[in-house]
Amino acid sequence: MRFLECVMSENQKLHIIKTAGEMFFRLGIRSVSIDDICRELGMSKKTFYVYFPSKDELVAQLLHSNVAYISSKMEELLQMKDFRKLVARFVKRQEAEKSDVRRVPQLVYDLKKYYPRQFADFQQECFVTQKNYIKAYLEQGQQEGLVRADLNIELAAVLLEKLHNDAINDFEVIESHGHNMHQLEHTAMDIFVRGILSEEGLALYHGKA
Repeated sequence: MRFLECVMSENQKLHIIKTAGEMFFRLGIRSVSIDDICRELGMSKKTFYVYFPSKDELVAQLLHSNVAYISSKMEELLQMKDFRKLVARFVKRQEAEKSDVRRVPQLVYDLKKYYPRQFADFQQECFVTQKNYIKAYLEQGQQEGLVRADLNIELAAVLLEKLHNDAINDFEVIESHGHNMHQLEHTAMDIFVRGILSEEGLALYHGKA
């Protein structure tokens, strides 16, 4: 019985996080109050506070759950154990998103301005998580002969993830020059991929293998 109660409690907590996340993404964090979230959920504030003592804690746990989601997706790719498929998927994604001109949502503005500590913790957690997966991908690629044998994998993983973090931090500068963060990521990833692949890997990347 106690186990069932714990599961139900965790499900309720995840439901709150999911609902709040959707509202934050649409409207921005600053403009969404706890009252708004409770109204959307049909929940009393008293019940809400059982799960989250404050809005700050809700934001922190929402960001942590986002890292967990990213990690699960990256783990799926790693479990393919086939770097060729990984490159093919990357190429397909790049082509599908060529016309994508999405902008950074209000959510990021609010995180930087009103929740700097939570945002900094989130970026650090993302950095470590994604850097380790990138490193694992590159090691797999080296074993298959598709990534350059002389590549410093640790440094390459750090550089790529730092570029991603810096792009989020400086998106205002990027947009002031007529570009958006997605366009920067697209171009940077293309340059990065070309730089790490062996001749065989490049042939695959260009659709010649």
